[in-house]
Amino acid sequence: MKIAHLDHLVLTVADISVTVDFYTRVLGMREVTFGNGRKALHFGKQKINLHQAGKEFEPKAKHPAPGSADLCFTSTTPIEQIIKEVNEANTTIEQGPIERTGAKSKLISVYFRNPDGNSIEISNEYQT
Repeated sequence: MKIAHLDHLVLTVADISVTVDFYTRVLGMREVTFGNGRKALHFGKQKINLHQAGKEFEPKAKHPAPGSADLCFTSTTPIEQIIKEVNEANTTIEQGPIERTGAKSKLISVYFRNPDGNSIEISNEYQT
């Protein structure tokens, strides 16, 4: 088996509308509706499907819970502009900019939290 890429992941959230607002307003993702009114957040060639806590779709994680994820997104927007936009969205940067190691290269990252307390890392890739 050879895995090509991640198509989507699922986040279990306390409030879908609050989550959609955060990811569209702060991160510029696009809200999509599919299936029987299900919600997802689309970016690049991926999406995040949203499950309402206590009303998850099957199959699901064994112990789904809001606030249990650590997510890293790479951006082509310079890190200085990312910091500016996150601050303008009244979101507190908890750490960074700080150097990290990504899947393909070194990263310069900032960290903050979404409404459920998940850790959100936004990074720029760079070569040393």
